[in-house]
Amino acid sequence: MTIICALLVFCLLIFTHEFGHFIVAKAVGVKVNEFSLGMGPALFSRQKGETLYSLRLLPIGGYCAMEGEDEESDDARAFNKKPAWAKIAVIFAGPFMNVVTAVIVMTIIVISLGVATCELDTVDEGGPAWNAGVRPGDVVTAMDGQPIEHWNDIRVIATDHKSDDVSLTVERDGREMTFEMKAERAEDGRSVVGINPVLSRNPVKALGYGAKACWNMLTSMVDILHSLFNGEVPVSDLSGPVGVVYAVNTTIKHGAVYLGYLTALISLNLALVNLLPFPALDGGRIVFVIIRLFTGRVITDAIEAKVHFAGIILLFALMIYVTWQDIVRFIVPIVGG
Repeated sequence: MTIICALLVFCLLIFTHEFGHFIVAKAVGVKVNEFSLGMGPALFSRQKGETLYSLRLLPIGGYCAMEGEDEESDDARAFNKKPAWAKIAVIFAGPFMNVVTAVIVMTIIVISLGVATCELDTVDEGGPAWNAGVRPGDVVTAMDGQPIEHWNDIRVIATDHKSDDVSLTVERDGREMTFEMKAERAEDGRSVVGINPVLSRNPVKALGYGAKACWNMLTSMVDILHSLFNGEVPVSDLSGPVGVVYAVNTTIKHGAVYLGYLTALISLNLALVNLLPFPALDGGRIVFVIIRLFTGRVITDAIEAKVHFAGIILLFALMIYVTWQDIVRFIVPIVGG
């Protein structure tokens, strides 16, 4: 099950990334020779128009092979014949689709879990809030005199609350009412009064929460990358495919929601890493497009292809290194008992 889930995650993220390149390439008139999911020998292939669509044996990659992408081509629809804006659009579309995928996944998670609103769904009978007069349908507007806009505001106040005395202001039938009560203490120290929110599954609001969650993940990743380049985080802490499989194995034990979180996280990581200005990565290709816009024919397609090839070799070396670190970190302790 772990291997199957890991392969599904890899295939989904690779497909969306390459599909981004593919759909924009078609939109700007670039000739696409092959669109492939997977690497190695072809398990299935079908020619449709000018493009060969294929499914290959190894689910460790994929590609959108465009005419004139890494070589000279005289075809009028070759990638190398297109204007700079079109090239950048095609290249940027891959990482962008990974961001879109992450937002969609997080939105689905938010819809499935629901977003807590300030309206009360149930009030525990016999609890502090019930005994004070709070009822289902009331909308919480303030707690201890502090305005409440989101349910999380209640959680924050309840966590920081020191006294057992709680003041809860609610709106009922257009009127504001304030109730005083004695809170109970949960095991984690929070003040508990026995109120439970209505869960909203509004798709528009869920999309907003999903996008916000992805933005928070991205900012955290940028901070980690900054620490990595500063030497605060060692390269040995990086993880590759083995680490991802191990993470999938851990998350599926907790259910589909956690696997969804991990999928969104990996998708955003793929987008961010691909936009780094390093040869062979999408970011490096965009840098070359911009440089060649000002230098003209000083840098030829052949020279750029050689630089990207060197980048691929370095990336493979890094992949081998992080994979070995993953094996030492995750596999060896299990084998050693």
